[in-house]
Amino acid sequence: MTRSRRLTITLALNIVLVIGQVIFGIVAHSLGLLSDAGHNLSDVAAVIVSLIAVRFAQRAPTDQRSFGYHRATILAALANAAMILAITVFIVWEAVVRLANPHKVEGGIVLGVALGAFVLNGTAALLLRERSNDLNMRSALLHMAGDAFASLGVAIAGAVILFTDNFYWLDPLLSIAIAILISIEACRLVRQACDVLLESTPRDIDIAALTETMAIIEGIEEVHDLHVWSLSSEIRALSAHLVLCDHPSLEEAQARANQVKAAIASQYAITHATLELECESCITDETPPCAIDAPNLAPVSATTGHTHGHGHNH
Repeated sequence: MTRSRRLTITLALNIVLVIGQVIFGIVAHSLGLLSDAGHNLSDVAAVIVSLIAVRFAQRAPTDQRSFGYHRATILAALANAAMILAITVFIVWEAVVRLANPHKVEGGIVLGVALGAFVLNGTAALLLRERSNDLNMRSALLHMAGDAFASLGVAIAGAVILFTDNFYWLDPLLSIAIAILISIEACRLVRQACDVLLESTPRDIDIAALTETMAIIEGIEEVHDLHVWSLSSEIRALSAHLVLCDHPSLEEAQARANQVKAAIASQYAITHATLELECESCITDETPPCAIDAPNLAPVSATTGHTHGHGHNH
């Protein structure tokens, strides 16, 4: 089943769930149900954002978007994580107010609705679960899994209240605990999304090991000006200068570059590599450093000097 279809089914489940939880939350005077509805309402928006991002990412590159729209999924993940944090702040505030002024809670209604929400949220989470590290899908999954756990917590509180007709403070207290757990995961998601947007080296790539993998190819004397970044959670890019030994022919140089690309694709899942081939190192005492490595230097005029471009619009 495609990601788009799974997200559409999840969206429908959450719309039904929000309506039911709001109605029964008001009837039962349960902040737990209403907070759970708040999470599910954010889920509706989150799934819509993720769905739009998935469809944007499928668009073909254009002259203005030469790398396509893959970053849309990262923006969606960042927006969803921010939404989760905003909702959890509101829930914690309301829970603290409810702890200071407890209300009688209808445990039976809370238990029944929360169990139903747990089943629906759990089903949605299973639909969105996949082996990839796509941040967009992970952000949607976080919404669903978080709400499944929230619903389970509310159900436990409802059961205790139902059988004891007491401990009404459990309802808001569990809401606070679940909100904190969800917000921790949301902060991790924000950090990972920002790493992609800042074009940081992927966390699982060791630059020294990657350089060695490239330099060990026969005919490669040196690797320098190496940059690795992510276009999205699943697409990585690289640019580098390769110094070739023995002054090879154009065909031989191209063959060596292809060997390097094959090695980094198989070992590091880098699918887009731009390599500049050199017969001797272009770095000398007179050569200005790369603009990325020395951003405060004025650019060298194209008519008077030599520059090494490392922008990502290759």
